[in-house]
Amino acid sequence: MARTRTLRTLVSVVAAGVVALGAIGPNSAGAPPDSRPTGADDTAPAGSVTHGERPTPPRPPEEPRPPLIPADFRATGRYVVRDLGVDVPFTWQGRGGDSQMTAGGPDHPIWFTNLIYRNTLYTLTYKWPNIPLEPPRSCDRVGFLNRQMLNDFLKTSRYVGPEILQGDRDRQVDHWRVGVVGGSTVPGEQFRFPIALGDVYVDRSDPSRWWQGLQFGFQNLFDPALDEWFTLSTFTHQPGLVTLPDRCPPPL
Repeated sequence: MARTRTLRTLVSVVAAGVVALGAIGPNSAGAPPDSRPTGADDTAPAGSVTHGERPTPPRPPEEPRPPLIPADFRATGRYVVRDLGVDVPFTWQGRGGDSQMTAGGPDHPIWFTNLIYRNTLYTLTYKWPNIPLEPPRSCDRVGFLNRQMLNDFLKTSRYVGPEILQGDRDRQVDHWRVGVVGGSTVPGEQFRFPIALGDVYVDRSDPSRWWQGLQFGFQNLFDPALDEWFTLSTFTHQPGLVTLPDRCPPPL
């Protein structure tokens, strides 16, 4: 469980602050409802550009800045696990470099929180479909992690291109891909395999303003399709609220 939530945090989002934190085929996920990139085609591989009623904006002449997790922010939206039929409220907040993600709640089918608190990563799952969590699970203190480490990881993201996310309002975003790959780092026909992959969509005018993320890989072992989305409807650069649950041990 610790490893499961650790990679979810690193790749999301790059998203608890995360977020984090790959090569995702449409056969495993597809975009969350009402937030698909303009011109998206379920037969096209992730990152390809197709043309619909609104063509994707041309790529800028110079590659934009990669995603960045700000020190202070507040964001709200939805957490979507399509193959489980789950679509629950989602919050992501940061304060002074600490950060916290929370999906669902006591009245929803899933409920978990991920935190980076005083340079320590925590994960706590309260509810998940078809998984007995009684007696209550302990809070996992995973290890040392902070915002700077996540932002350094995000600098390794690969730029996919500009897109438009369609939802309550259209948002012009830059699409980035970030991931952890095991095996050889030598180019060519070498053995390698994906461990954790993610697609991140940030505001084209401000890469520290996040609007959507897809997480795919071993970090999603609770989900049969190994993929989970978060999509945000609000994001402000105001200090949020980060609270270490009573069940969690003190920081390292």
